[in-house]
Amino acid sequence: MTKESAISNELIDAPLRASTLSSVARLGWDEDNAVSLIGIDDSTFLGRRGVPLVEIFSADEQRARTSQAYVRSAIGARLRYVEHSEQATDSETSVCVTQRDPETGLVVRSWITRPRTARVIRVRTTIENTSSATIVLTAASTATFGFGASEADLDEVLLAVAESEWLAENRWQEHSLRVWLPRLNLALHGQDGRGHHGMTSHGAWSTGEHLAAGIVTSVMTGEALGWQFETSGGWHCDLSQARDGGTISLLGPTDHHHQFAHELQPGETFETVPVAVATSGQGRDGVVAEFTRYRRWLSAGAVDREQLPVIYNDFMNTLMGQPTTEALLPLIDAAAEAGAEVFCIDAGWFADPAIGDWWSTVGEWREASARFTGGLAEVIDHIHRRGMKSGLWLEPEVVGIESAAAELLPDDAFFTRFGRRVREHDRYHLDLRHPAARAHLDETVDHLVSAFGISYLKLDYNINPGMGTDWRATAPGDGLLGHTRAFRAWLVDVQERHPHLLLENCSSGAMRADYSLLSVSHLQSTSDQQDFRLYPPIAASAPATILPEQCGNWAYPHVEMTDEETAFTLVTGLAGRLYLSGFLDTLRGSQFELVRDAVRVHKQLRDALADLEPFWPLGLPGWDDAAICLGLRGPDASYLIVWDRSDAAATITVPGVAGPVREVFPRSLVEWNTAPEGDGLRFETVPGPTARVFELGAGA
Repeated sequence: MTKESAISNELIDAPLRASTLSSVARLGWDEDNAVSLIGIDDSTFLGRRGVPLVEIFSADEQRARTSQAYVRSAIGARLRYVEHSEQATDSETSVCVTQRDPETGLVVRSWITRPRTARVIRVRTTIENTSSATIVLTAASTATFGFGASEADLDEVLLAVAESEWLAENRWQEHSLRVWLPRLNLALHGQDGRGHHGMTSHGAWSTGEHLAAGIVTSVMTGEALGWQFETSGGWHCDLSQARDGGTISLLGPTDHHHQFAHELQPGETFETVPVAVATSGQGRDGVVAEFTRYRRWLSAGAVDREQLPVIYNDFMNTLMGQPTTEALLPLIDAAAEAGAEVFCIDAGWFADPAIGDWWSTVGEWREASARFTGGLAEVIDHIHRRGMKSGLWLEPEVVGIESAAAELLPDDAFFTRFGRRVREHDRYHLDLRHPAARAHLDETVDHLVSAFGISYLKLDYNINPGMGTDWRATAPGDGLLGHTRAFRAWLVDVQERHPHLLLENCSSGAMRADYSLLSVSHLQSTSDQQDFRLYPPIAASAPATILPEQCGNWAYPHVEMTDEETAFTLVTGLAGRLYLSGFLDTLRGSQFELVRDAVRVHKQLRDALADLEPFWPLGLPGWDDAAICLGLRGPDASYLIVWDRSDAAATITVPGVAGPVREVFPRSLVEWNTAPEGDGLRFETVPGPTARVFELGAGA
């Protein structure tokens, strides 16, 4: 007999009638099939019976039926339901479903948790070896599920994914799924497809090539489903097609893509990477809204309304890693006058200026006395006297080959492969599983906090060490996964020891912007892009995968900018968390007043920022689009951030939004003309590049 939890009690078999499983997700199974995800709430697009929730590949067995996709694994097909248990709190409901493979003795437990605030499920899976033999895992999906109900359904499906790279993050594209999975007339062949479309991370930059998320939308029904990976290690998303619809498989590291294998001894347990799945009847933007609510639930306690200070950082288009007392003091004064609340001294504070390029010397994290006339403490004391908190840049996971720390720490404290330290761009990479590596970083942070009163750390990550380390690991990808989990645990421990300390998750801009780390850090730098004209599509797209209140968007005015260009870069900052840089002390009076006005506006809006949900009335921006628009919708008011990157004045019509409309920033320049047009608003810009922030009434 088939068992399925569902919204209607008539469809719940007697043993499950008292369960709350249906408030988490709908699952189905029978004597001949593994547990499948059937859907969430009343979704008709997400979920399909016959698609095993968990696929497992081992050195002994891969697929039961040949394919290039991560589906139809031999072990996954043999899994059978054993039991389930449920629990609920004020903020979430969860169920643990246990399955077992009778041949290998593997016991699989899938924890499915749903916050009460979002139509999202979070899935994490453990695999326990209950046999007497060693089993080598080579890949395992945390969640595999179907979408659509036929091959024809896939003709009307859009896939939205984003490519990313240094200086050009968050480049979303939305195309027909048929671009990647052509129609094959599978019914004629009487078989399912064997091809796939895969997206994968490479090395330790989890978002360095593709964002760790995606969305598929049914054009016919408007329903969409999305996913995100919550790991800083390897991940792989696999889309494939069958006669009865599409399949998505969400995996952590695999042997094929990440040189992964994990030896599971008898009695041992392996945990896959967590993933989240969302569904909405309101299309792509609806899925992002659900994920926004989910990310706030996931990050509860890490980011709150009292931890949203205005930060000034001396790096971008300013000191660029060469701070000195003489260079910093006027910047500190100007930042204080502008209204900044944290002043962060960026890279170079630890490097003797006589060295020149300090890249290969990092790792000791002691001040370079030659840089600071009266010592670093004098500069930091000046920051505190000006009413700001102090911050420092740190790249904790690397040690330069010319650093004394490279000799003091043992080889095992670093990534190693083939018995040698992994060297990338004249740096070694610490392995936070090793106690010496962790002790080195603990001592570093404790010293900076106690000696200088630091309350903000910008944690950077500027190398990609490749597949990982084979020290105490079956394969390098296994070692990388272990390190990333140890690094996250270290971040949690640091904040437990220093609860006042705010942490920025920077990684060459946003090369590691995943919610394994963002759930335990306060701010994410969205890019290293120094051209203010190229930054808007990055900033406007960032809230698709990062909470608006965590999007640290750089604004770096320069005296050579016009007032309109100055406002343009400040608007980019106001699209999330205003993150100031630039030689503020040299600006013209009109420019500096624009900076002060932007800070005032941000302080007025930041309390609401944590309630806003993003939307894109012009669609997710293209890299070369002249007109770019980000919407932020709130319970009381909504906001439109509009950029016009063309040189001449233009007309931009934004559909689906309604007035009344008020120009919030800038308040000292010529206003754009605005008027209703159709179901939206028409904006007439001024010669540019130019940008504005608008507040919309409750009818937006």
